Amino acid sequence: MTANETDFMNENHQQPAGRTGSLISRLKREEGFDLSDQSEETWVEVIRQMDRVYAELVDSQIALEEKNAELESAQEFINSVVSSMTDLLIVCDTDGSIQQVNDALLRLTGLSEDDLLGQPLTEVLKGRDVAIQETFLHHLHANEPFHDCEVLLRKQSEPIPLSLNCSIRHDQKGHPAGLVLIGRPVGELQQAYRELDEALRNFEKAQRHLVSSEKMAALGRLVAGVAHELNNPISFVFGNMYALKSYGEKITRYLGAVTGDASPDELDRLQQELQIDRIAKDILPLVEGTLEGAERVSDIVQDLRRFSGNQVEPSEEFAIEPVIRTAANWVLRGAKDKPQIEIGCPDDMVVTARKGHIHQVLVNLMQNALDALSQSPDARIVVAVSEACDQFLIEVRDNGPGISDAALDQLFEPFFTTKPIGQGTGLGLYVSYRLVDELGGRLSAKNSFDGGACLRLALPRSGVGGQA
Repeated sequence: MTANETDFMNENHQQPAGRTGSLISRLKREEGFDLSDQSEETWVEVIRQMDRVYAELVDSQIALEEKNAELESAQEFINSVVSSMTDLLIVCDTDGSIQQVNDALLRLTGLSEDDLLGQPLTEVLKGRDVAIQETFLHHLHANEPFHDCEVLLRKQSEPIPLSLNCSIRHDQKGHPAGLVLIGRPVGELQQAYRELDEALRNFEKAQRHLVSSEKMAALGRLVAGVAHELNNPISFVFGNMYALKSYGEKITRYLGAVTGDASPDELDRLQQELQIDRIAKDILPLVEGTLEGAERVSDIVQDLRRFSGNQVEPSEEFAIEPVIRTAANWVLRGAKDKPQIEIGCPDDMVVTARKGHIHQVLVNLMQNALDALSQSPDARIVVAVSEACDQFLIEVRDNGPGISDAALDQLFEPFFTTKPIGQGTGLGLYVSYRLVDELGGRLSAKNSFDGGACLRLALPRSGVGGQA
């Protein structure tokens, strides 16, 4: 070996004696080097292997530091989650000794972490509820979680009722390793329940308002037809009343002559002149016709009250065909282009339900079909009633363009409409769906095999609900 080579070897081996010795030993063991041979090639190979080992050590050190950084980040994340919890957290071992608590518990109790770690649960649980520790441990050994256990939480001033949920913590082998207790003061739960109850009442109020709004919108569309429906019997009553008034005046005049000094010949002449015999024949039919007209007006007013009223009516037994025809007449009266409406219903079909609800739903379904037929030259609506098992079915079919697949999925959602802006509230079918649901039935939609839409109302034959 030359002097330069010796200097090179010395320069590359300025390492601590202990570390160099261990590396050489490793090379002997793993690579089978025989360093007794002091050839130049051997020492060069030794240096190369030492560089490789050092590189592996550096890589291992970097990987270890990265793993440590990941562990620290994970620990920081877990700590941030635990400290951000608003619910109380207690973690204990299999003996019931506290291992970890969160900031929410410390704030509520006024105790410090040092006061609690390593202490039994009795340091947190108060008085008569100390026995709950045994209950927790019993569930731990039985490997059974439990929920909604009310205890008293120790506090510096006075104990606080607490609702606890307990779950079992397991080790890497799946064996029970302790308990995880999560709780919330009962007062907060009661407040949450009150807020939930208030939200439910507001929701129900909003639903009632939607139903009422849709009724008013439907009445607005039907008002012309209803006015015409009322005008006919009212005109009939007025005509009869004018005739009765004239008859009354004539009868009064004739009776005055009868009770006076008129002779029989004079009474005969007056009877012929006033047509008393004709009046006697006409007066009873006139009265009956007037009563019939008044009853018709009364029926229409009752239908209006039933349709627009906000009170919940009781279920009643009624014939379904007249209700269908009334709804059809209402829709037709307000229509510019009147479609043909065919009603197929057994004469003796009697159902038990809320009559006003059924009437409103039928009006909505027929009005919806009428709107879909606005561009159809041969518009036709078919209302078919049938029975199946323990249900009766009402189908409202039209020969319009049908319903798109996208619209079918949203048809009964509130405020969904395919009509132009200003021509629909988007509430008619939604309200109908809710009303049918209240009756224990189901409202569904599909496209008929021969074209057009088909909306089916299915209700239990026995009826649902009485006075709500």
